[in-house]
Amino acid sequence: MVTLTNQHLQVNITPKGAELSSIYNKQTGLEYLWNGNPEFWAKQSPTLFPIVGGLKNGSYQFAGKQYAMGRHGFTREMFFVVSNQTNLTATFTIEATEETLKQYPFQFLFSVTYSIEGNKLSVTYTVKNSSSNTLYFSVGAHPAFKVPLVQGDAYDDYYLAFNETENAGIYPLTADGLVELRPVPCLENTNKLPLTKTLFYKDALVFKELKSTAISILNTKNSHGLTYSYTDFPYMGIWAAKNADFVCIEPWCGIADNVATTSQFAEKEGINTLASNETFTKTWAVEMF
Repeated sequence: MVTLTNQHLQVNITPKGAELSSIYNKQTGLEYLWNGNPEFWAKQSPTLFPIVGGLKNGSYQFAGKQYAMGRHGFTREMFFVVSNQTNLTATFTIEATEETLKQYPFQFLFSVTYSIEGNKLSVTYTVKNSSSNTLYFSVGAHPAFKVPLVQGDAYDDYYLAFNETENAGIYPLTADGLVELRPVPCLENTNKLPLTKTLFYKDALVFKELKSTAISILNTKNSHGLTYSYTDFPYMGIWAAKNADFVCIEPWCGIADNVATTSQFAEKEGINTLASNETFTKTWAVEMF
């Protein structure tokens, strides 16, 4: 376990999956991360790489060959090497192995860097193409935040507040996790989404057209909450396991296969490309109060 600490925060990260396991605010005395109760969902904040979501029939085609890969890729189950660790920052890194090449035929270097400043945690993903060929990939975040934050509050006391007024539909998911081609109404001239357990009974809310670059979790009972900020992530998922006391805010550079997919990896919606030796970085941050 790696621990980052300052006067405001204590953040724990496990090398398996480079996954957050605790975000504790010393000033408020509150834990902000879901506890990973396996009765609902055993994960807490998995990193999604080299795909986001699922593949049609669990497979894809590349360079004339078929490869199988599970939902959200393989990063979640890999053990990262820890480097550049201080009280305020730590970097976790993996690279291609014989096992990853069986399902993902690319050489890569992938790092997750956590850093804290005041009551703010920042998380940066870095992808480097370490081969002479084009690298195709997706990457995304999946942190689950505790709702309610304060004992005695109810889930329905909480809501999401977007930093822009939104007019955005959600793209439904089929039973096997594929994205439908047409959205259905969700946010209509509002910046507020009330949280209810039933909101997620049909799986995640998948957005493609959000204008916002920050989403806050607030409530009607007290002043505690958080603000989650992100830039240049074209897709957003908001999700909770059925009847669980959390909500995930998931900015993605990539998305699950849609129902019209060709299953050709290079044609996959939202896929990113890197030329040889190029580097890709994206950062999200969360402030707890």
